[in-house]
Amino acid sequence: MTTAILLILAGLVGLGLGGELLVRGAVGLARRMGISNLVTGLVIVGAATSMPEMVASVQAALIGSPEIAWGNIAGSNLANTLLILGAAALVAPIILTGTGRRDAVVAFSASVMLWLLALGGFASPWLGAALLALLTIYIVWRYRHPRPADEDEHEDEDEIPALWKSVVLFAIGVAALIAGGKYLVDGAVDVARFAGLSETVIGLTVVAIGTSLPELAASVAAALRGKSGLALGNVVGSNIYNILLIGGATMAISPVAIPAELVDIELPMVAATALMVLLLCWFADRIGRVLGAVLLAAFIANIVLILA
Repeated sequence: MTTAILLILAGLVGLGLGGELLVRGAVGLARRMGISNLVTGLVIVGAATSMPEMVASVQAALIGSPEIAWGNIAGSNLANTLLILGAAALVAPIILTGTGRRDAVVAFSASVMLWLLALGGFASPWLGAALLALLTIYIVWRYRHPRPADEDEHEDEDEIPALWKSVVLFAIGVAALIAGGKYLVDGAVDVARFAGLSETVIGLTVVAIGTSLPELAASVAAALRGKSGLALGNVVGSNIYNILLIGGATMAISPVAIPAELVDIELPMVAATALMVLLLCWFADRIGRVLGAVLLAAFIANIVLILA
């Protein structure tokens, strides 16, 4: 048990460090290559910040534990919407200016689609490829129909490193992510077996929260700098990537039905929270501290119910 816990801790450190280095290296490479801010933010940063979840899920699928991967996808989306958005709103109210509405529609649609796939027990490599194709269509659509703020969303980043430093950061980040993902999944599987918990539950809790920690830290830091509005874009974008990119890759590698444990409560919650964000984007002017506290309380309550 001690070894398993140490593996989980080492995995979390590897994923956190690897994710940070990968983002810095990828952004540096993109900027040095003259890639636009929009593509950098939408594709490079969007994909890179989803790498901890991606690596952990793919590692789980490769070792024959896709339940951890699907639990991680559902749990990460709930952590994004309830934990990260709630924490950011507590630090500073998130101002909603109407931007992000279209992305919120996509996130809600993807969440409902995932739930329906689980209800029908559908699974095949072609279905995984279809999810990845939908992500490609989304990226192309967003590129061709940018929001007004897209071109300056990432203007406040730290000084961009030299090209060779970007390459080194990127390479170290990839290596740390791969090692961290392996350690986290191996430790999580051992803990699940020792504690008598299902692999789906471990994916929903330990793996999902662990892989969301880098995004939590980034969103809280943005709120502290008065950029709390960035948290909404990060959450919505990450939720889309989790379902289409990570779900697609998991289904393509291990084409088994999404665990039935997720059908009755967790996936409906994923869809419900996505609908909440959609309604907020369309009809509210801000996410205040009171709602942020409610979101955090809902996240804690959900974890307690899962483990009960």
